[in-house]
Amino acid sequence: MDGVLVDSEQLWDEIREDLARERGGRWHDRAQADMMGMSSPEWSRYMHDVIGLSESPDEINAEVVRRLLARYRDSLPLIDGAVAAVERLAGRWPLGVASSSNREVIDAVLDAAGIADRFAATVSSEEVARGKPAPDVYVEAARRLGVRADDCAAVEDSRNGIRSAHAARMHVIAIPNAHYPPSDDVLAVADVVLASLDALTVERVSAS
Repeated sequence: MDGVLVDSEQLWDEIREDLARERGGRWHDRAQADMMGMSSPEWSRYMHDVIGLSESPDEINAEVVRRLLARYRDSLPLIDGAVAAVERLAGRWPLGVASSSNREVIDAVLDAAGIADRFAATVSSEEVARGKPAPDVYVEAARRLGVRADDCAAVEDSRNGIRSAHAARMHVIAIPNAHYPPSDDVLAVADVVLASLDALTVERVSAS
């Protein structure tokens, strides 16, 4: 969802960095890259253990999500073509979301975008044992859809997301994140690399 349907990776980064600096944490240049793809229990623990916030991971998680949802209520940063792409693909296949976002964030985004009913299954990585790049969230999404993981195509934008979907043995369609593009060696793992959601057609997915 993040980086594919909503242009949000930099918002997560900005909010966590602001919180760290407000509360005396030790923010560093690798923090965003380290946390991208982590589940909420994982990144909130990282904020506590590595960044050095004194609050508990649960308190850190709740505050970051509160600030993010407030930003979304002001303006939902949908990526151009996101709703149209969902509508196209939902007319052909059952769709799922396999996201590192918290459950309440997933539900809020899909509801605000008016596309919640287009998804037959949604999974937050906080609901599985390990976040991305582990395959757990994608494996669980396939299970909830009632299909084999290797019969699924995953649309991903990030390094850890691509690795996660590949580890789940899915066909990986990469649309590189404009703010944090994956490296060439990670993109080489994908089956298809597209420039934008406009290119994500039924025909292109079928060919993957």
